[in-house]
Amino acid sequence: MGSGTEIGRVRGLGSAHHGPLHWWHQKITAGTNLLFMAWLMISIARLPGYDYASVRTWLSSAWVAVPMLLLIASVFYHFRLGLQVVIEDYAHAESRVVLMILLNLFVAVTAGIAIFSILKVAFGAAA
Repeated sequence: MGSGTEIGRVRGLGSAHHGPLHWWHQKITAGTNLLFMAWLMISIARLPGYDYASVRTWLSSAWVAVPMLLLIASVFYHFRLGLQVVIEDYAHAESRVVLMILLNLFVAVTAGIAIFSILKVAFGAAA
């Protein structure tokens, strides 16, 4: 026997069972963020200098650019997941859809700018 009333089961009301997947994505991105940020801090600490030329040379390596792109993707996805929970829990029902659209647009635009910047430097854009 399922939980809830018969009319609720007929109408499809109740849990959508998306919570565990959302929770796992949040935990996985938190772990990858931790690993990528540790890699970034160690990599930056090992740079010979912090001038533009040194950082550009460092970022032009595929061994650096690819993890940087993965870091950006992971951080922004984690950010989106976290704010989605805040919006779903605390925003008024009338404004949730608008806030979710704005959140998705903000994340897509800012992640796109970050990815474009990394690729521009990685592929040797002139200063």
